[in-house]
Formats: sequence, structure tokens, C-alpha cells
Amino acid sequence: MDTYNQDKIDEVVLALLQLTLHDSYRAWKGFDWDVLNRLYEKGWIENPRNKAKSIEFTQEGLAQSEHFFAHHFGLDHPSDE
Repeated sequence: MDTYNQDKIDEVVLALLQLTLHDSYRAWKGFDWDVLNRLYEKGWIENPRNKAKSIEFTQEGLAQSEHFFAHHFGLDHPSDE
């Protein structure tokens, strides 16, 4: 994975964790361990190396996740419905 921009991968993975958000601050951990470790090192999630099947966002991480989700996957022009 050294040929890819790891910061962009981290942004997208953090954004995609929004899709499995539950209990207001937890998300299912189903991503590459190296990526989850980088998110932990950046302070966006709590240590993912535990027996829980989900990760816990930090306050900053949850805000960043929402921001990155809107940035990468939001509609540029809301429909007129």
C-alpha cells in the first residue's frame, strides 16, 4: 500500500465508519488493521486492539468522520424534491 496516499485512505475509511455508526460514537471495525492503527495514532479513534467488535470514536474523530463523509460523499447540489 506504499504507492497510495495513506492520508486520503485514512480520510475515506474514517468517513465510511459513519455507515456503521451506532450508540452515537461506536462503529463496526471491518477495515485493515494498519489503517485502524493510523486512525488511532491520529487521535480519531480509541485503541482498536481489543476484544470489542467495534471501535470507539474520540470526539475529534467523530467530528472529522462526519466532515470527511460529507466532503467525499455528499451531494454537490441537493435535489429540488
